[in-house]
Amino acid sequence: MVGKLIQKLDMPSPAHYIGKGKIDELRNLKEEIQYDTVIFDDDLSPRQQRNLEEALGVKVVDRTALILDIFAKHAQTREGQLQVELAQHQYLLPRLVGQWSHLERLGGGIGTRGPGESQLETDRRLINKRINRLKHEIEEIRQHRDLYRKHRRTRGMPVVALVGYTNAGKSTLFNALSKASMVVKEDLFSTLDPVTRRLTLPEGQQFLITDTVGFIHKLPTLLIAAFQATLEELSEANLLLHVVDIIHKNASYQCLVVEKILQELNLSDKPRVTVFNKLDLAVGSEEELERLTTIPFLEGQSGLSSKNTVLISAAKSWGINKLLEVIGCYLSDSLVHNMMAQNK
Repeated sequence: MVGKLIQKLDMPSPAHYIGKGKIDELRNLKEEIQYDTVIFDDDLSPRQQRNLEEALGVKVVDRTALILDIFAKHAQTREGQLQVELAQHQYLLPRLVGQWSHLERLGGGIGTRGPGESQLETDRRLINKRINRLKHEIEEIRQHRDLYRKHRRTRGMPVVALVGYTNAGKSTLFNALSKASMVVKEDLFSTLDPVTRRLTLPEGQQFLITDTVGFIHKLPTLLIAAFQATLEELSEANLLLHVVDIIHKNASYQCLVVEKILQELNLSDKPRVTVFNKLDLAVGSEEELERLTTIPFLEGQSGLSSKNTVLISAAKSWGINKLLEVIGCYLSDSLVHNMMAQNK
């Protein structure tokens, strides 16, 4: 990134999203630093995107397109790749119409059919055909996954799911708990596809631990489908571990974003433990971590509380035994509750 501009508007411009003065500022900046792409931290309409590219003479990318590119980079499973491709085609379709709109006007006479209109209809038909095919393949995979979950339920295997803002350290914690070797990167959405492992607690109880995609604020509606596998895993979970990068300067806000998304997904009533992660960046040893009864830098941060929390460093495996102990208590309580419900 070579530059950043911010504009506060009561209402975005229907034509360009930003005002004329900001467009002129971007033009002048282009002469200074010769940028070739402008990224907007919000969604643009096809018209706004097209007008901006014409006004600036460079590629314009909005928030949804950027996140789609990141998703495409990290999708590893067949389902993840299909979901991303579906979202990409759904994103492209209205923009395809915009690209051909100027040619449609050329063929608007009675009894005529312009080349632009013909090409537009062909492209739309091909994209819609591909969208329908992708939906069919995704549905087949979901049905297979549903059968797996039904089998899992019949075995009575409890599920613990990791949730949290993207880059909070969920995959690192997953590795620390499961002794797995998932790739851990300091990238957004480095885990797109849910990954599940079976764990055994010290007292012998077994459960499944699932790592899921990280959340982010202003998640575009178009991308909700790409989270479908994650959402289904969360709804099946007996316990959610909300992993928080407690050292991040926006930790409080990120917590609120995750809580809001869980509420929107009707998951706010799920049993939940907040896991404050990355404390190796704040204390010097596991012994020092264990002596912590409060976290001084939580004071004054709305949205963060030390109640019902576990302090860890997933990277150093500090606090993992304490976390497993807490998980065991929750799962035992859940098992007792289920047995009592069945005996009524």
